[in-house]
Amino acid sequence: MNESQHLSSQFDEELGRLRTHVLQMGGMVETQVSSAIEAYSSGEVASIKSIVEADRKINDLEKAIDDDCAHVIAKRQPTASDLRLVLGISKIVTDLERAGDEAKKIAKGVRRIYEAGHLPAQYGIGIRHLAEAALNLVRQALDAFARLDTAQAQEVIRADSDVDTEFKSIIRQLITHMMEDPRTITTSIEIISIARAIERIGDHAKNVAEQVVFVVEGRDIRHVKGQAK
Repeated sequence: MNESQHLSSQFDEELGRLRTHVLQMGGMVETQVSSAIEAYSSGEVASIKSIVEADRKINDLEKAIDDDCAHVIAKRQPTASDLRLVLGISKIVTDLERAGDEAKKIAKGVRRIYEAGHLPAQYGIGIRHLAEAALNLVRQALDAFARLDTAQAQEVIRADSDVDTEFKSIIRQLITHMMEDPRTITTSIEIISIARAIERIGDHAKNVAEQVVFVVEGRDIRHVKGQAK
């Protein structure tokens, strides 16, 4: 193996490690979101501390990956598809970190509801279904990244509009509930915040999918009408 091949092999290994770390971070975010929603349904507020602690680990991993991306760019000066991959990874981990932040918001909202002595499932009909849909988008977006599958990425982008529609339906239900029974206002407002956090998780999954398209095809579809619906 000559020097050029050796350097190319090292570079490929570095890119491979970056992708592996992104998927590791994505798995942590999946677990965090799933745990937060499980706490919503079960009332196991004891798990919320671990969700908050996991968010710190996700933040640390995001910073480490971002530092690695900067190091690769400075050291290897990648071009074309390799540069797009590194830049895409940097943006993807930002969205994953923000999805983790939303999971933490869900967990803290759940804790406040249960500490007030209420059962959120009585008010937030459809919250769990909304959360499962958003979590599925995260999983599919990460799978699309793992395989650099633009067709699957496009499916995630299109499916996010379904999550948005379901979110709006839940908000309408909760507003009606508050109008009919003002005693539910405090809890309903908390559930609206939880629903909004879930909807934003779906948005972050869509952003990850958009970066997959950018990495593979070099197209920025975020501002193209009809693509992100």
